[in-house]
Amino acid sequence: EIVGIIGEVGSGKSSLLQAILNSLIILNPEECDGIHINGSVGYVAQIPWIQNATIKNNILFFNEYDEKRYREVLEASQLVYDLDNFEGGDNTEIGEKGINLSGGQKVRVSLARVLYSNPDIYLFDDPISALDANIGKKIMKQCIINYLKGKTRIIVTHALNYLKYMDKII
Repeated sequence: EIVGIIGEVGSGKSSLLQAILNSLIILNPEECDGIHINGSVGYVAQIPWIQNATIKNNILFFNEYDEKRYREVLEASQLVYDLDNFEGGDNTEIGEKGINLSGGQKVRVSLARVLYSNPDIYLFDDPISALDANIGKKIMKQCIINYLKGKTRIIVTHALNYLKYMDKII
């Protein structure tokens, strides 16, 4: 399923995702010991975390390299065009000793990392907001809807035009 979470700024959408990740402090641990999840979870944060390394290492993130899966992930996350325009391709260093990525590129590298790790459940904290309209549309349709078909996807979004693709809306 795809579950869309919408609401006003400050209404607790990101906090809900943090609760699912068990990243919130439990005030009454005798009443609740957290959320129990069947399966692995991947999380694309609102502010993407990027390590000072190559783009490829940011995506693989210590997982074993699989050429076919890697290429599929680059396509799904709309990174192929960007990598073709970097002199070093996916071996381009990013961060302190390398190039700076735009906000949208950072989101897509973070997205590619989560796709490559292939979890059972995907949590997206407003991934479309940092992308231009064309790339955002491709990410939503080609990646989140089609590439991840058959996976559980929970998406915090302000892009109301994508709600028509959601199985449930909170």
